[in-house]
Amino acid sequence: MQRLAELCERIGATTKKTEKVALLAEYFRSLETSNAAIAAVFLAGGAFPAFDERTLQIGGSALWKLVGEITGAREPALTAAYRKRGDLGAAAYDVLLPKAPAESAITLRELRAIFDQIAETRTAAAKSAILKSLLERATALEAKYILKIITGELRIGLKESLVEEAIAKAYEEPPASVQRSNMLLGDIGGTLTLAAEHRLDAARMRLFHPLGFMLASPAADAEEAFHYFEHGQVEDKYDGIRAQAHCGRGQVRLFSRTRDEITPSFPELVPALSEFAGEVILDGEIVAWRHNDNGGHAMPFGEIQKRLGRKQVSRKLMDEVPIAYIVFDVMYAGGELTLDKPLAERVHVLEGIFAGAKGVAPKPVVNAQGNLLLELEVAENAATSGWVLRAPSLRADSPTQLEQYFDEAMARGNEGLMIKDIGSPYLPGRRGRWWLKLKRELATLDVVVTAAEFGHGKRIHVLSDYTFAVRKGEELVNIGKAYSGLTDKEIAELTQWFLAHTTADHGHLREVEPKMVLEVAFNAIMRSDRHDSGYALRFPRIVRVREDKLPKDIDTVEIVERIYKRQHGR
Repeated sequence: MQRLAELCERIGATTKKTEKVALLAEYFRSLETSNAAIAAVFLAGGAFPAFDERTLQIGGSALWKLVGEITGAREPALTAAYRKRGDLGAAAYDVLLPKAPAESAITLRELRAIFDQIAETRTAAAKSAILKSLLERATALEAKYILKIITGELRIGLKESLVEEAIAKAYEEPPASVQRSNMLLGDIGGTLTLAAEHRLDAARMRLFHPLGFMLASPAADAEEAFHYFEHGQVEDKYDGIRAQAHCGRGQVRLFSRTRDEITPSFPELVPALSEFAGEVILDGEIVAWRHNDNGGHAMPFGEIQKRLGRKQVSRKLMDEVPIAYIVFDVMYAGGELTLDKPLAERVHVLEGIFAGAKGVAPKPVVNAQGNLLLELEVAENAATSGWVLRAPSLRADSPTQLEQYFDEAMARGNEGLMIKDIGSPYLPGRRGRWWLKLKRELATLDVVVTAAEFGHGKRIHVLSDYTFAVRKGEELVNIGKAYSGLTDKEIAELTQWFLAHTTADHGHLREVEPKMVLEVAFNAIMRSDRHDSGYALRFPRIVRVREDKLPKDIDTVEIVERIYKRQHGR
C-alpha cells in the first residue's frame, strides 16, 4: 500500500497526462496481475469496481472522528488542518504524521479484504472499529490515500480514462479495446486482467451495469441545427429524468444519468418494461405525464422531482404525478450491443422491440399533420401511470420547418427539440455534434457551485448567493454569481448542504466542495476580467438544481465561447 500511496504522490505532482500514464503503466508492469487489478480499482477512485453495488457506508464525519481518536487531536486542530487543506485525506496526513508508524506491512490484498469486510459489516460502530484498527497500523501517507479511496476523491488529476490508457500502454493493447472492455464490464480491474492475458475480446456486456449516456451539444438556432445535418431526425426534447432501462432475466432496473438506481422511485414502469422479450437496454426520458382527450402532455419538471429519492411511492403520489417512460434509443438487444450501429439502424431495432412487446401500451403515433404528438388511445380500465412510449420522430426539410417544430414542441410544454444525425453511432459519455439540442434563444448552462455567501434582509441567515464555475480542462473557472430562481425551501436545504461541505470559512463567504450542479439561464455572455473564465453572464438566474448531474457533466469554457460568438454573429 505504501508504494501505491507514493505513486499517487508522484502522479499528483505532475500536470502532464503522458507522464501520469507512463508512471501508472510502469507501476502496473511491476506488479503481479492480481495485485495490479486491485490497484487499478483503487486508482480509478473507488473502493469497489463500478459494477459492484456494495458501499462502505462510512461518512466523512465518521472518518474525521476516527482521525481524532487515533491522534488525540482536539476539534480546533482538526478544523484548522481541514481548512488549510480542504481535503480530508490531506488534512488527516498532517495530524497523523507525528504519531503514525514510519513503516507498515499493509498489502493491496489486505486492503481489498478489509474493504470487503467493512461492506459486509452491518453496524456503524463495527465498521469504525475495523477501519480504526487498519489506520492505526498505516503510515501517514497510507492513511491519506486509504481515506481518499474511501471518499472516492483521490484529487491527483487522475481520471479513469487515464487508468485505461495506462493499462493499454502497460500490456501493449489498443486503447479503444481497453476502453470498450471496461465499459462492458464496469470493472477496471477485470479489464486489466483481460489486457494482461491479451483477451480483451472476451469481455461481454454485464446487464444491470449502467453504461454512459450519449450527450448532446447546444445549437444556437434552427439555422445552425439544420445545416449541421440536413434532414436529421427530429424529436421533442422532454423535460424529465434521463433514464436507462435494463430489462431481462426476470428483472427491470432503471438508472439515472449519474448511474444511480432509481427503480424504487418509478415502480409502475416495471410491469410494462417486463413485457419486452429477451435482454434489452433502452435510453429514454421519464416524464410526469398527464393524459387528456388530446392524447396527453408532459408536466413541468418540478412535478417529476417529487418522485425522486423515494424508496417507496404511495398510490396517492402515483395518482398525483403519473409518469411515462419515453424511449428514443436502444443500446443493447438480441444479445449484442447496438452502440456501433448508425441511428437509422437502431431505430429499426427499437421498432422490432416494441412490436414484439405484448402489453406495452398505449403506443404513440404521428398525427396527419405530422406533429410530434403522442396520441394515446387508453382503455377505460388502463393504468393511469407507468406508460412506456416510443418517442415520435420527424424529418425537417428546412430551417423554417425546424423552427415550426420547435414552436410546436414548446407549445406542448416540452423544452425544445433534439436533432440527431441518422448516421450517428451511440457514444456513451460523449458530447459531440452528432446530437444537437435546440432549447431557447440562448442555451442555459450547467455549472457547479464553488462558493456560497449569506444573503441580505430576510436571507441574512441562509447561504443564498452562489458563485459558480464551468470546466476548463481539468480546472474549474468561475463565470458568474446568482441569487434568484430558487424557493426559500430549496435555499434552506442548500444552506445545510453547503455548511456541511465547506472547505474554507471566510465569515460571510464559504468556499464549498464543487459538487452541487445548477442549471442557470442568462440574457447574454460578456467578456470580463472579473472571473477567471474570462467571461461573465448578464442577469444570471437559477433555473433549477440538477441533482441528476455530476460535476464532470457541467458545461465547458468552449461551449461558453461558442455561445458568445454566436450572439455576436461570428
